[in-house]
Amino acid sequence: MAKAATSFPCRHRCSLRSLILFCVLAAVWSINTAMASEKPRWRTLPDTPELPATNEQGFVAVKGAKIWYAIYGSGEPVIMLHGGLANSNYWGHQVPELAKLYQVIVMDSRGHGRSTRDKQAFSYDLMRSDVIAVMDHLRVSKGAIIGWSDGAIIGLKLAMRNPDRVSGVFAFGANSDPSGMYDLSDSIVFDQYLQRTPDEYKDLSATPGEYNEFLHQMEAMWSSQPYMTKRDLRSIRIPVWVADGDHEEVIRRKDTLFIADNIPNSGLLIQPEVSHFSLLQAPQQFTEDVLRFLRALR
Repeated sequence: MAKAATSFPCRHRCSLRSLILFCVLAAVWSINTAMASEKPRWRTLPDTPELPATNEQGFVAVKGAKIWYAIYGSGEPVIMLHGGLANSNYWGHQVPELAKLYQVIVMDSRGHGRSTRDKQAFSYDLMRSDVIAVMDHLRVSKGAIIGWSDGAIIGLKLAMRNPDRVSGVFAFGANSDPSGMYDLSDSIVFDQYLQRTPDEYKDLSATPGEYNEFLHQMEAMWSSQPYMTKRDLRSIRIPVWVADGDHEEVIRRKDTLFIADNIPNSGLLIQPEVSHFSLLQAPQQFTEDVLRFLRALR
């Protein structure tokens, strides 16, 4: 009887250990399965954020269009230029943080978002002149440019043509000519972007029914522009950081390096674990890099 009494606790302890081990293995399997099924962030397209509320906004009439702008914070001017087919809302994660230290000016590019367009063909030089017109209207003599995609190209154009108006350019996801872009027909993330832009255009535009015409005008520009040669890039004499994501799906890495290698004294920044949509995929990382750039201008 004594042996039987002592053997039961031993069997109980063994069963308990087995149960604990089973639970641990099940938990590890569950975690690994969840991690395996979760997409890496460079293959996601988070929701478009909203801009903070502001009473400082308006339109500037320039060359057949009305260009919308909004202002946040105070300090040294920082002008934020969004990508093609997008609008200033895409800066919604960055603006609140930057506005704590700087006067942040966002603007919708010609034909994008709240800004209007006329029948003349889109060009990066035309949109560059729109930026200068907004700066003139706001009496901003010089500012730093934070550009994403098409906005980055416009920023580089400003650095070439209007260096006296620009203190520096943070250029994320720019290409030097159309050959610097990948074929995007198989890009899942870019396809998701193309699915959301018609609704955003409809919600913001003064011509909500003209998205297809707008898209065709943009595609015509992308097929032939920009065209920035070594000589053009080597003419830049202001501080520039050429930035991109390590999983960029729109711009060929060799073209990013071509731009960085030919702008004198430029910085090259490759952000980890993000794609062309870094500002949405890793907004804190993107904002911190922009702040590092702006601090370097002082």
